[in-house]
Amino acid sequence: MASSLKIILDKVKNYAKQSINDAFYYAKQKWDKSQKVPDFKVGDLVLVLTLNFNNIKGPKKLKYSYVGPFVIVALLGTNTVQVELSGELENKHPTFPVSLMKTYQTADKEFFSFEEPNSFDCTTSGTE
Repeated sequence: MASSLKIILDKVKNYAKQSINDAFYYAKQKWDKSQKVPDFKVGDLVLVLTLNFNNIKGPKKLKYSYVGPFVIVALLGTNTVQVELSGELENKHPTFPVSLMKTYQTADKEFFSFEEPNSFDCTTSGTE
């Protein structure tokens, strides 16, 4: 009686172990398929996600999703980047995970420029 119980428990244990390994392998395949290795280099321009920034002024709805561009100063491991912050973000810690960054594209210049936009003068009328 005891030996048959031991055999049954061993089968259940092996089945559970195999199921856990199968689930781990399946999850790893899904993760590897959707994730990519970041390809940032020192000197690249990046935009930083503003999800956790509380010190940017203005209503939350009207804030930009990303701020920048910032220059990468150092790569700290495979998933951490140190950037050179400027403006109202100088007081923040300059180290961010790569999941909160994206590369700065030349098409983004319209939204993220180094220069201040030209101000519109509303004192003159369009008809002269």
